[in-house]
Amino acid sequence: MSDSTDDPIEYPIDGILDLHHFDPKDVKELVPEYILACKECGILEIRIIHGKGIGHLRRTVHSLLERNENVESFRLDSQSSSSWGATLVTLRK
Repeated sequence: MSDSTDDPIEYPIDGILDLHHFDPKDVKELVPEYILACKECGILEIRIIHGKGIGHLRRTVHSLLERNENVESFRLDSQSSSSWGATLVTLRK
């Protein structure tokens, strides 16, 4: 009998990834997988919500984005009320 906590979670591929719903240890695999899924769906603008906190998760996300060949550019979302709590990502066509 399988434990329900082991079942994969369906997460919508809509261009908004809220990392508050995930364990921080999963971020290194999750972010690149989400980027690829968005690109496959034709979504080239992504908003990643990492929260403000002390900045550890933001730095991790930015490090992953810097190394991802599908990422054209990224910047902090300074236009929304979350400002430093989210990053806007533009993917390569």
